[in-house]
Amino acid sequence: MTDDLYWTPQAHAKLKMIPFFARPQARQKIEAIARAAELEEVTAEVVEQARAKFGQ
Repeated sequence: MTDDLYWTPQAHAKLKMIPFFARPQARQKIEAIARAAELEEVTAEVVEQARAKFGQ
């Protein structure tokens, strides 16, 4: 597995719904969840999991 995760278009769309000033931190948390699950791509479902976990 590489350090770079592939983001699906749907996941990117959900990320863009997050205010721009919070996106870098949100992206890090989302990618941490994907890596913990040993995934190679970030899907909309992973973004939703992060949202539920962090209460947004």
